[in-house]
Amino acid sequence: MTTTIPQKQQTVSTTEMLSKVPQVTAVFWVIKVLCTTVGETFADLLNDKLGLGLTMTTYIMSTFLLLMLVAQFTVRRYVPAVYWSVVVLLSIVGTLITDNLTDNFGISLTTTTLVFSIILAVVFIVWYKVEGTLSIHSITTIRREVFYWLAVLFTFALGTAAGDLISEKLNLGYFWTTMLFLALIALVAVAHWKFGLNSVFSFWAAYILTRPLGASLGDLMGQHHEDGGLGIGKLKISVVFLLAIAALVGYLTRTGIDREESFDNDEMDQLISSEEETQRNQVDPVG
Repeated sequence: MTTTIPQKQQTVSTTEMLSKVPQVTAVFWVIKVLCTTVGETFADLLNDKLGLGLTMTTYIMSTFLLLMLVAQFTVRRYVPAVYWSVVVLLSIVGTLITDNLTDNFGISLTTTTLVFSIILAVVFIVWYKVEGTLSIHSITTIRREVFYWLAVLFTFALGTAAGDLISEKLNLGYFWTTMLFLALIALVAVAHWKFGLNSVFSFWAAYILTRPLGASLGDLMGQHHEDGGLGIGKLKISVVFLLAIAALVGYLTRTGIDREESFDNDEMDQLISSEEETQRNQVDPVG
């Protein structure tokens, strides 16, 4: 059964949610890069500057992440503040996972890059086998949302490992590593726009590449001059980028330009109430 709002001619199944993710716009990619950069700088800031240590930092940030994931899975619609809070926290926790494996357990960046690549590939394979699509425009069920956030988590962990591997272990440096990933993202964009590269593949390729781009950009700006950075400082970068994210999320909340559906908030509340009333009537048609 479906419920329809006539003036918008939109329907939603009683077994599905409306899309829980935003439309992919230029603002989406700007916020994504800002989030990935904050993931690198803020994780390092908590660990190094505040002296919390990797283990305690990981526990604290993972707790915040779990709380925001509960909020994300609870809401029935895409809410910019909730969605992007999860992305920021996943970026931080993804960085911490890689750093823990490297620093606390002595696992090489080569190994973590390979392992996270395999895990991410498995997530995509299982997701496609179960759901028949990897499109983010299809995130309308809890199961698909679980696959989506698992994929996002491991893109962050993989991106951290790959970015650090290329910039540090291969001695490419933060600047040239940043340029490398910018060039790779540009190639994906050109392949999609000019040569018809599959849109779903293009999205996930770019999504994966923005993580090492953000990690390299964060290191480039935050590391000391003697270490190959610009010496701006991780605290300044984290604060400025978090404020920029907040401003852009506020803009998206006000304008709604990144919503998959065209409902405004009042219409969405009306639709959800109608759905709940319909379900109650189906259970107890007399009452």
